[in-house]
Amino acid sequence: MDRNLSTVFDADHDDLVEHFERATYRGREYFYLPDERHGVERGTVVAGCAVVRGFPSIPRVLVLEPGVPDFFDGPVTVEEKLNGYNVRIARVDGDVLAFTRSGYVCPFTTSLAADYPLDSFFDEYPDTVVCGELIGPENPYTTHDYAEVDEAALRVFDLRDRESGEPMAVERRRERCDAYDLSTVPAFGTHEPDAAVDAIREAIADLDEQGREGVVVKSEDGERALKYTTSAIHRADLAHAFDKPFDYGQQFMFARVIREAFQSVEFGEDEATARERAREMGESVLLPAIESIRAVEDGSTIGDTHTVRGDPATIESLLNRFRAVGLHLDIEEDTYEDDERVVRFTKVADASRDKINHLLSGGTIDE
Repeated sequence: MDRNLSTVFDADHDDLVEHFERATYRGREYFYLPDERHGVERGTVVAGCAVVRGFPSIPRVLVLEPGVPDFFDGPVTVEEKLNGYNVRIARVDGDVLAFTRSGYVCPFTTSLAADYPLDSFFDEYPDTVVCGELIGPENPYTTHDYAEVDEAALRVFDLRDRESGEPMAVERRRERCDAYDLSTVPAFGTHEPDAAVDAIREAIADLDEQGREGVVVKSEDGERALKYTTSAIHRADLAHAFDKPFDYGQQFMFARVIREAFQSVEFGEDEATARERAREMGESVLLPAIESIRAVEDGSTIGDTHTVRGDPATIESLLNRFRAVGLHLDIEEDTYEDDERVVRFTKVADASRDKINHLLSGGTIDE
């Protein structure tokens, strides 16, 4: 590792270095931090002399009043929290690279980044990292679709200093993105903290009806932020998780049930409305699990299915990346359209498939 980390982070160099893991991308060696250590964010990358800070975790508020007024001491901007995958794009030693939240260089997203006017942006601002959400169809990480998006698309929610991680002020960031034709996440206005509570509730009601995720509330300088999510996304998360109940379904349950309970109380729901919320949540848990058990019983594959398209070498690199981290891929279609390779694949939920098979054959479970 070329960079002495003690000159960048307030941490002992040797102790911090031992937690970084080595990876390569097209012959380029880099190091990434898989977990937060000594106050340094998960996903922080060191490549040669360049440092790309990880994206910090955003705290969640469960009760808007008094949560929002207590957390902020000045005007806040309410922006949509989109349902995609978090990516940081930076120029490192002359190359524009896209990093996942955990710090891997993603070959697929790096290829997509070439479709955006980022070269001119980084010519002017070489020490900035573009933080955004990749949303839409034909991506290898998420399955949520937006009616207004017909292909994988970047929506910027932050511009930060590459090395320090310091965020740009919200208004300045939106103006800079506009100047370079970089699409930003939708916004619901700027408000004083007390007034923001009603604005957030109105936004959440509209987003919930559309099946969208929620909002992020940010201070004007971008330094402080809170997130708040819709009932629709809580149910969608549970349905997605319990489709693979023995992979990670159970760990999703408690947090989302608690979010729903607090939201029901804060929104002042009557008994009938609360019961309807409970019914919908129960269905989002039980029905996907039933469908998966039936699928395994019939000999079908269960897991997350994605379609990706792009340069053949990029797609092969992506699939190899997934296999290298231990994912079991079931390639369902592998075709070419013009010069692009199009692959439909399922990330097989091995733990759930094996456990369901075990139980269907009369196996027992320890409780």
